[in-house]
Amino acid sequence: MLARAEAFCRAIDETETSDDLHSAITEITAELGFDYFALTHHVDAERPPGAAMRLHNYPDNWVDYFDDNRLAVSDPVHRASHVTSVGFTWRELPRLIAMTPSDRLILALAREEGLGDGFTVPAHVPGEARGSCSFACPTGQPLPMRILPLAQLAGAFAFEGARRMWRSKALGPMPHPIITDRQRDCLIWAARGKSDWEISRIIGISPETVVRHIKQARERYGVEKRTSLIVRALFDGTISFTDIFRR
Repeated sequence: MLARAEAFCRAIDETETSDDLHSAITEITAELGFDYFALTHHVDAERPPGAAMRLHNYPDNWVDYFDDNRLAVSDPVHRASHVTSVGFTWRELPRLIAMTPSDRLILALAREEGLGDGFTVPAHVPGEARGSCSFACPTGQPLPMRILPLAQLAGAFAFEGARRMWRSKALGPMPHPIITDRQRDCLIWAARGKSDWEISRIIGISPETVVRHIKQARERYGVEKRTSLIVRALFDGTISFTDIFRR
């Protein structure tokens, strides 16, 4: 799983066109055991072209219905992604948000069009529209539960790769954030799953200093979550999978 995640991250980072990106995500979607994916900002479909990112292979009939009814903001899956920072299955929606009759109808209509259960990875970047990357199975097919941790990684990598391409076209090249060596050390140990206290004991600094280093690194990258910081740093080469998994 880790080797595949690294290969996918590298493939996404090397894509130069939307078609290449679509092909790479389609391939990992199938490898994960899903049929469909949707990577999008949660904005109204009536916005001008280029104002938001959107890439998917959902059934055409469902996409037409989704756009005609302007569901991008009110869709229950999108709303649920706004209240959590980790991936979730669609069967978990009632635990995350108060489901309305309209919400249940939307999910029922999606199933009629072939979209069964799914898994959604939230993606929130300060100053940008909220977004997500979803993977879905055909109606009646069970979710590949064993592979969901890799789907979490793949969704984050896919969104970041698409976001970088989208921002580059819309705003021009982005500056490369630079963090200090100590911030990088803390980030690597955080990526290895260590707590602030554990990192402080390993590096020889106080837990408060660890918190400050990671906070400053997040600020330089303009992200709120450590997971987002790790993904960004992997993409731009500040850290590597070798750093994370090296013993």
